[in-house]
Amino acid sequence: MPKISLDIPSELLSDLKTHVGDKKKFISVADAVRTACRKMLDQLDTIDEFHGRR
Repeated sequence: MPKISLDIPSELLSDLKTHVGDKKKFISVADAVRTACRKMLDQLDTIDEFHGRR
């Protein structure tokens, strides 16, 4: 799996980390970012279909 590097505001990372860990929604920050990207891409696909771009 390719790896990427990105800059993220500390406030955003801090908020994200509240959802990461044992008995929380995500097992890691990377898992949370991957999940968010997948959800965003699904939403963009829906928007594209609505506008006849798909």
